[in-house]
Amino acid sequence: MDGMLSQDEINALLSGMDIGGDAPAEPASSEGLIELSDIEKDAIGEIANISMGTSATTLYSLVNRKVNITTPVVSVATWENFIDDHERPCVFIQIRYTVGLDGANILILREHDVKVITDLMMGGDGTNTEGELGELHLSAISEAMNQMMGSSATSLSSMLGKMIDISPPDASLVNMLDNKRGGDIAPFLDEQFVKIEFRMQIEDLVDSTIMQLYPIDFAKSLYEIFIGNQTGGAEPEPEPAPTPEPVPQPFVPEQVAPMPQPAPQPMPMQPDPMAMGYGMPPMGMQPQMMAMPQMVPMQSMNIQPAQFQAFGGSGGGAVSQENIGLIMDVPLEVTVELGRTKKSIAEILDFTPGTIIELDKIAGEPIDVLVNGKFVAKGEVVVIEESFGIRVTEIVK
Repeated sequence: MDGMLSQDEINALLSGMDIGGDAPAEPASSEGLIELSDIEKDAIGEIANISMGTSATTLYSLVNRKVNITTPVVSVATWENFIDDHERPCVFIQIRYTVGLDGANILILREHDVKVITDLMMGGDGTNTEGELGELHLSAISEAMNQMMGSSATSLSSMLGKMIDISPPDASLVNMLDNKRGGDIAPFLDEQFVKIEFRMQIEDLVDSTIMQLYPIDFAKSLYEIFIGNQTGGAEPEPEPAPTPEPVPQPFVPEQVAPMPQPAPQPMPMQPDPMAMGYGMPPMGMQPQMMAMPQMVPMQSMNIQPAQFQAFGGSGGGAVSQENIGLIMDVPLEVTVELGRTKKSIAEILDFTPGTIIELDKIAGEPIDVLVNGKFVAKGEVVVIEESFGIRVTEIVK
């Protein structure tokens, strides 16, 4: 070979085929993106729709607000055209599958949405969104996504027919204008990936877009597992072999066999009266037929209500003392409660050595004594040598 291409080889390259004449491995669009077929998009969208539907139910239980996530839109993207559409900082939550699936995906939320969800989780009304996004917000959204994607993994397990589990999510704030390469966040973002967009609404507080990113090979493996599970993986049944035609046989007259004579039946044995327990009649008396029992009319029966002895009496105290003596050695947990209070998560995180916590008890007020968690008495604190004690002042009936 002189290294020169023939005209046929040049025409084959220009027409989008390789020299061997085989079709390309993946169809490509005019922009060079790998295109997913309509069937693949529908299957991946259905998987994401069921997963996000379960996640929306979980998010509703966390924020106690109505959550609506619409039908997804599936497309193929690259990091370059992805950051062109999203310039503001976003929160990236990476979830890796540890059991059942080999791959990872990324959930993307806007910074404002994360602040609203975090405020609702902490008992606020969702309007406290001022200030920068900190570690508290990232920890709260990671916990929310852990529960949401955990329920999503359960739905995937039922849908795909296999056990699926995830690792704890990892949340981080990303300014996409500072990241010229997606590989700094996840290696698969340097290549083409599948982008799934949802519209998320939380009453009148949030109305924005939440995105889920899949590697191409992971999305295709999900499609194959989903299609295989839908079809059951059954192989086509072989065609039945043709039934051979019956071969005619020559006619042979039947031989009539003589009918067998029934064997003589033995005479039934008469029961022995002595063996039956009836006994023989006395001498000089004729045996009588055994009489059937006669039915007694209901009106002639003497029916009276049952009489029961009343409980209690002089012996009741002795029995009670004897029974309680059986459990005298059973240990019970005695708790002295000085007081209680309620604090928000933010206030608890601000605790430091020396922090004073104000309780709901007034100084000098009797403290509560509980036995196995049940309030039984009141008392006052005393000091016995070097230990605290409690002097019971009132028994609660």
